[in-house]
Amino acid sequence: MYTIDQINDTNLEEFKTIMNGIFEHSPWIPQIAFSKKPFTSLHHLHQNMVEVVKHTSKEEQLTLIKAHPNLGERIAMTSHSTQEQNGAGLQNLTNDEYEQFTKINHEYMEKFGFPFILAVHGKNKHEIYQAMKTRISSNKELEFETALNEIYKIALLRLEEIIK
Repeated sequence: MYTIDQINDTNLEEFKTIMNGIFEHSPWIPQIAFSKKPFTSLHHLHQNMVEVVKHTSKEEQLTLIKAHPNLGERIAMTSHSTQEQNGAGLQNLTNDEYEQFTKINHEYMEKFGFPFILAVHGKNKHEIYQAMKTRISSNKELEFETALNEIYKIALLRLEEIIK
């Protein structure tokens, strides 16, 4: 765990190493946010990282969304994603549950062109599946914004794990 003062005392390489994985496979976000130091709090750091994303193009935002794995897939993921999905029981799906998740993930990807994103911390596999069933009826613009907002929640949860 780091304090915000320790974060503020880092050089760019140290900062990027500490922030690695806060935004899934997107080291460009902490690299840009680094220039906003010093941060007054964990939430100030988070807000600066969110602002980096908000001020990028839709294409870059879509790339960020697509960097996330489908929920419940049995694939290699970042350690953050693996831990989060394990906590929600998604790595221990029965064969039937796995088929249900695979089917709805495929339908979601077909409709929206990006994976379903949800901050799964504190949720179980049934709540996650229900959220998928509900959100698949959304429209693309709303779902794009929802995905980004969920990514911001995920990033905050990850920051809370490394900064006291």
